[in-house]
Amino acid sequence: MRTLSSLGALALVVALAACSSQQEPAQAALKTAQDAYGAVSAEAQRYVPDQARTVQASLTAAQDAFTKGDYAAALTQAQALPAQITALGTAISAKKAELTTAWTGMAAGVPKLVDAVKRRVDVLGKSKHLPAGITKETFDNAKTGLASATQTWSDATAAAGNGDLVSAMAKANDVKTQVVGIMKSLKMQVPAGAGGPV
Repeated sequence: MRTLSSLGALALVVALAACSSQQEPAQAALKTAQDAYGAVSAEAQRYVPDQARTVQASLTAAQDAFTKGDYAAALTQAQALPAQITALGTAISAKKAELTTAWTGMAAGVPKLVDAVKRRVDVLGKSKHLPAGITKETFDNAKTGLASATQTWSDATAAAGNGDLVSAMAKANDVKTQVVGIMKSLKMQVPAGAGGPV
């Protein structure tokens, strides 16, 4: 009995030693992952929020394993994180490039649509009779919509100037949708490719 008891105690000591030998590597790997994610987390949440949540969940799982004393699992999970964080950085860069290209197109096209509507509103405002199919209410709504769209476009350009291309594109798409709706209500021809958001 004593031999079995001694063997059991020895096995426990060996197991504890194995665990403690993995504690420091796991802690170091976790810190490396936390620092790497911390450097990109703000941009990740802005540009690729779904991927950011996935990486955050993996980091949390590794931290939980470490807290529970499962250093082997914590180490394995933490060692997998650098590759995920590198992929996250690549995804951020790709999304930024995509948004930059989209914004460049918007910045070239949307002001022309707004100007076209403004010219149409000015012409209709000076005429004694509105054309068939355009009521006074439609015209008033168009003027109100134009003022709103102009303000939203100013907000979009300000956001782009501050580097917030996600907000800039959201606002630009709102303006585009609104202006196209006004053009249709005023019986204007909508340019090809201007029918929907980017």
